[in-house]
Amino acid sequence: MTGEPGDLAARPPIARTAPASGLWRRDRGSLVLSSGEASQIHGRGYYGSVQSGGSLQLDPFETLYLVETERLTLRDRRGRDVDFPSLLRMVHGRRRGGDLRYLVYRDLRQRGYVVRLASGPLDFAVLPRGGSWPKTPSRYWVRCLSERSRVRLSDLVSWTEQATSARKTLLLAVIDEESDLTYYRIGWVRPRGSWARRPQGGPYPALFLGDRITVLDTKGVSELTAQGFYGCAVGRRLELSLLEALYLLEEGILELRDGARGQGVPLEDFRKRAQRVERDLFQRLPVYRHLRASGLIPKTGFKYGTHFRAYERDPEATHARYLIHTVAPEESLSWPEVSRGVRLAQGVRKEFFLAWTPVDGTPRYLQLERIRP
Repeated sequence: MTGEPGDLAARPPIARTAPASGLWRRDRGSLVLSSGEASQIHGRGYYGSVQSGGSLQLDPFETLYLVETERLTLRDRRGRDVDFPSLLRMVHGRRRGGDLRYLVYRDLRQRGYVVRLASGPLDFAVLPRGGSWPKTPSRYWVRCLSERSRVRLSDLVSWTEQATSARKTLLLAVIDEESDLTYYRIGWVRPRGSWARRPQGGPYPALFLGDRITVLDTKGVSELTAQGFYGCAVGRRLELSLLEALYLLEEGILELRDGARGQGVPLEDFRKRAQRVERDLFQRLPVYRHLRASGLIPKTGFKYGTHFRAYERDPEATHARYLIHTVAPEESLSWPEVSRGVRLAQGVRKEFFLAWTPVDGTPRYLQLERIRP
């Protein structure tokens, strides 16, 4: 795995002491009444919120963790012992997915981080290095998700917007079927390259061969290769994808003829015929245009299971830096497919982006990076 989540701080292990005593309140977590015990727990990990009179209010996840690690024993209002299995059942029943959230809370605490419940759709807030609660504001927000759940693009956008506006870093904690955790850092990016040339000249004759376009004109092959590394050279001809051809047609660089009948193919006719072959063509086209306008050279990402791989400059002299997968604004994604994309990108030293085009017409990009906190 690559990357580190900024300056999250690991703290030294806590010395084992006699467990404190607490009162379990089903609706609010637990309360440590003894001011001495409350001070001891709060001072060794910033657990809970100190109340007037010196007692300590613990949320359900803090309570679970302290009971599991034998630092807290509980009784209910009737004086009955409350053990860890009973607590876990109550937390699960009180809030759907509470047991999954506890796995994330426990993992972060085991790593030595100070973790607090967050408000709204996010689950936890994590303090930066050297931070102490409540003096230091949180810097990292965590959202907990099951591997089996699908995540809507609109939710990813909303969570990232909230984190960005609050100047937080968003981490997604995904729990798999074996209760193992994978963390993803997610944030806005705008990929840029240094290839500033725009297509010009022509129009060069090209043949429409059903699911691809062939340029046989010698000058056209030379110019399209030199100007933007369009297509793939096969012998003396140039093979273009439907997407590349549509972009070049809109720029007035190609003159298209039907490969079977030899008749000219108007732009609108080509649009309809191309979309029948590639249903997501117009989902990908705005992103392709934007990448080109941003100085990048986009090529097919088929070998990597994505829509595009993008080069910052000459593809014959450099490796692609980005792998980009386009999604529709209303689309939902499964975590196995997200995991494959991110893991593959990082395995070949590339950055993985989700790209989509909102109603204003300007594509946006979310980067997902797998990290080990």
